[in-house]
Amino acid sequence: MKDNIVETENQVIANTYSRFPIVITKGKGCVLEDVDGREYIDFVAGIAVCNLGHSHPEVLNALSKQAGTLLHVSNLYYTVPQVELASWLVKNSFADRVFFCNSGAEANEAAIKLARKYFSDKGEKDRFRIVTMKKSFHGRTMAAMSATGQEKIRAGYEPVLSGFDFVPFNHLEELQKAVAPDVCAVMLEPIQGEGGIITPEPAYLEGVRKICDETGALLVFDEIQTGIGRTGKLFAYEHFGVTPDIMTLAKALGNGLPIGAMLASESVAESFSPGSHASTFGGTPVITAASLETLKVIERENIVDRSKEAGEYFKEKLLLLKNKHKVIEDVRGIGLLLGIKLKEPGADIVNACMEKGFLINCIQENILRFIPPLVIKNKEIDSLIDCLDEMLGSR
Repeated sequence: MKDNIVETENQVIANTYSRFPIVITKGKGCVLEDVDGREYIDFVAGIAVCNLGHSHPEVLNALSKQAGTLLHVSNLYYTVPQVELASWLVKNSFADRVFFCNSGAEANEAAIKLARKYFSDKGEKDRFRIVTMKKSFHGRTMAAMSATGQEKIRAGYEPVLSGFDFVPFNHLEELQKAVAPDVCAVMLEPIQGEGGIITPEPAYLEGVRKICDETGALLVFDEIQTGIGRTGKLFAYEHFGVTPDIMTLAKALGNGLPIGAMLASESVAESFSPGSHASTFGGTPVITAASLETLKVIERENIVDRSKEAGEYFKEKLLLLKNKHKVIEDVRGIGLLLGIKLKEPGADIVNACMEKGFLINCIQENILRFIPPLVIKNKEIDSLIDCLDEMLGSR
């Protein structure tokens, strides 16, 4: 059966993914099962998406109940789940307003549009440039890709959209030089995910906020990967005492369902007036109902605290591996956004772990990334550590 599925996929689906040779058919908690009945402990979580694990019963119940009541209506009308979800996000963040969409890239598109519209409304139409970070990742749509500081993402799509400048992450002097009078916003991930799990140096984000305050530029935090408890706080910006003007969310917001959100302070959000931006499926009832239940479970079961505790345990184990294996150059990350940088490529380790029943991820060629469900158990972490110890011992 697996071979038939793989063969058919090769014939009918656009060849945009390099897939691993397994066909996943079901999941429960932190365990996935393939078409042959083999189980894998999941340390990828749909790329930091399934924070409550797979097939969470309360999320599934909320999804099913709403689907049987009201699946979709236009955003020309009010719906209860959308309003309740937005209210929860406003109550638990810096923001006053929420715009719903379908993905992280769409959320970043909304943030880019809002930053430009804000200054246009102020009569500063020449203030449209946005400074982002080298090695950043903001999405695959045209504007989000143009804002991404990785040439490999933009390659083949030139000319990309103009109006974006890139500076190194953790370099305040370079940022200060880049924020000219025509810059409307500085946009960055509080912790770079796809770029290599790069955490900010002490006082860096405070310095970014200060530069924005002094120049009048807006500060945009892309928390698509870091948000919803991933780092041991509900939002990563809480670690650093820095509040943005705009924040984008997606991934774990729906625990596997397609939803994105752009949050903003009142004074900035005012520039999105009726007709200025929209999304047909943004905030549809069935998705927002499931997302709201996801957040309620996270709150009710203290999942954010669990992420912090599990992350500290996991990182301690990774540091012990570093002390034991010279091939490990660095251990990095916060909460359950963790990685180890190797002195050599890591793709074969990913494949070897998969053969042993563990799904992990490699980014930037030599950084093994671990982004499991936040409900991961210590014994599951221990089993992966034992596997990695074995894999690295032969190097």
